Formats: sequence, structure tokens, C-alpha cells
Amino acid sequence: MKTLYFDCIAGASGDMILGALIDAGLSLDLLKEKLNLLNLDEFDITVKQVKKNGFAATKLDVLVKDEKHERHFSDIKHLVEQSDLSDRIKEKASQIFWELCEKEAKIHNSSPEKVHLHELGGVDTIVDVVGTLIGLELLNVDNIVCSPLPMGRGFVKGAHGKIPLPAPATAALLKNIPVYGVDVNFELVTPTGAVLLKTLATEFGVMPAMQVSNIGYGAGNKDLDIPNVIRVFIGEEEKNKDVIKEHLAILETNIDDQNPEFFDHIMTLLFEKGALDVWMDSIQMKKNRPAIKLSVLCKPNNVSEMKRIIFTESNSIGLREALIMRHSLPRKIIKVETKYGPVNVKIAHFEGNKKVIPEYEDCKLLSRKNGVSITDTFHQAILVASGLIK
Repeated sequence: MKTLYFDCIAGASGDMILGALIDAGLSLDLLKEKLNLLNLDEFDITVKQVKKNGFAATKLDVLVKDEKHERHFSDIKHLVEQSDLSDRIKEKASQIFWELCEKEAKIHNSSPEKVHLHELGGVDTIVDVVGTLIGLELLNVDNIVCSPLPMGRGFVKGAHGKIPLPAPATAALLKNIPVYGVDVNFELVTPTGAVLLKTLATEFGVMPAMQVSNIGYGAGNKDLDIPNVIRVFIGEEEKNKDVIKEHLAILETNIDDQNPEFFDHIMTLLFEKGALDVWMDSIQMKKNRPAIKLSVLCKPNNVSEMKRIIFTESNSIGLREALIMRHSLPRKIIKVETKYGPVNVKIAHFEGNKKVIPEYEDCKLLSRKNGVSITDTFHQAILVASGLIK
């Protein structure tokens, strides 16, 4: 499967994304040819090679004549639908601009049909959005993954005056998407960049395992302390239908001054608040002090709650956080009737092999109830679930 990974080093904007696609091999001539199907005469596209902190990158500019900024969703939808672009691009473009209108409408207490798109309704935005969709189609990209997005700070001038960063539309678009703050007084993620990545990416997180064939850099307008570029990796990613991939967070902290009786309480709270797994390792810290490394596996949206528990319930005054990729097998739980009683059994498959895992608590309960070993109840459940006995 052909996968594209957006590495948002300095955020994302429509022109940066399109510039990166051209840098990665998208034909500018073909792009212009397809964009002509929009029947918009008042723009042109130029590209040039620039350097950002030593990185060579493609800078794309959409040059607009006689710009009409304000457009309603119906105006843009009509423009897209009357073109000769593919149905897939028409549908996706309409979805993207509807998403923008929905967010703008909530900000201005209006409706998506009535809201005016000011800068976001301009020809340059339309070209950035439709051009990106054309580029991905021409590059035959099947799947898109995106890194977490950096959020700049400060203010930017809009149609209604100065607005704080990230812009309200950007902030609304990036709900439930991993972001992080950086000390850069500049708009790193624009609403156009945000809506493109939110709508196109199937997942956000670390780069998937892939054999890279193309790399491209798209440049932003300003020179920053960090390279003002977005980077794309394009390559083949193996997809195993037997494996589920998901991005999770790991929190770790080393504790050398905790009453060991309290760890059970801390672990219980972490599980109650959504931890997927909690474990402890015995370690040696500086000055040969014995200590415990407490590790918590959780979903990214539960990180804040896990931190709160660790900092309030343990003696930890610092922890480490990392985003990881977990590969797991799809599973289902069935209830089987054994001669000792009912047992919930987890069933998973991988490459034709079946894994049968009885629920420990059920087996323990039946072991005590029937006066038999837990091994007997465990094996009985496996045999019944595997269809070897009734």
C-alpha cells in the first residue's frame, strides 16, 4: 500500500503541503493542467527552490489577480462541481470546505450555509485544497499518516482584526488530534493546513514502517529558528489485516522514596481512570539506590489524567512521556460452559493460527468453588472454546 507520511517540522499550510508534494515528484505541469479544470482564470502557480536553515525546499506561491475573498460554501461547491475534476476530488473538496464552514459558523454563531469564508474563501485557498487532492491522486497515494502538530503562539491579523494563535478555526479543527506547543511567535498551522491534514490523514503519530521511495520538502514564507518546512515521505507500507495498529502513550517515572504499600493504590487508580496497562520494574538509580520504575500505557487522550494521578498519589516529581505504536491482534470474547461453570474466553487469530486465552478471574473463581486446581479450570476452558470437548 502506497503511504504518505507528513512530518510537520514547522507545522503545515496549504502552500507548504502542495510544495512538498511537488518536491516529492508531483509534476507541476500536470498539476496546472488539472487545476485548469476549475475554470479559474485569475491565478497562476510559481515554484522556486529555497533554503530553510540549510534545508533545500520547494517554495510554492499562488499568484492571484482581482481577488474576491468572501465566498459562501455554495459558491465554492458550485465552482468545484461544475469542473471536470474526478468525482472523488469533487466529493473530498466539498467535504473539506464544509468542515471549514462548520467550524467558522460555530466561532461566529452562524450556520455553515450563511457563514462567509474570508481569507479561507480566496482563490489561493481553493487552489491549495484542490491542488493537494489532485497531487495525491496523481501520486497514487492510498494512505496518509501525519505527525503530531506544533502550535505556535502570538497573534495574526484576520478580517476581524488581531486573533490569537492558534487561530480559532485551527484550534477547532484540531480537536482530538495530537498537538504540542512550541515557543515560536508565528502561525505554524494554518486553518487550511489543519483541515487538509485532519480530513486526509487516517491516523496521527509516529512514522509507520515503510520502504521510502520519495522525500519532499515544502517551504513556508518566513525564516524561523527552526527549519520552516513540512516534509513528506512516500513509500510502500505493508498492511497486515490480522494486526491492529494504534498510537498509544507510555509514561514512566523512577521512584526511590515511596512506601511500597502505596503502589497497589496507585495502580488501582490508574486502571480505574483508563490505563491500558500498569507495571513496575525494580531498578538501581544513582548512588546505587534501589527504586521502582512505574510505567503506564494509555491512550493519548488519557495522558493528562494519568499524570495527575502519578503526581498527586506518588512521590514522583517528574516523568517521561513517549508516543508509541502498538500492534495487536483483533479479538473477540465468548462465554463457554465448562463442567466447572461459565468462563469468558478471549479468541484471536494470526495467519491462520488461533489463540485461546481464558479469563483468569473466572478460572480462579471456579477453581475455588469446585475445589480443583486453576490449571484444570484453565485447560477445560481452552478445550471447550477450541471445540475439542463439549
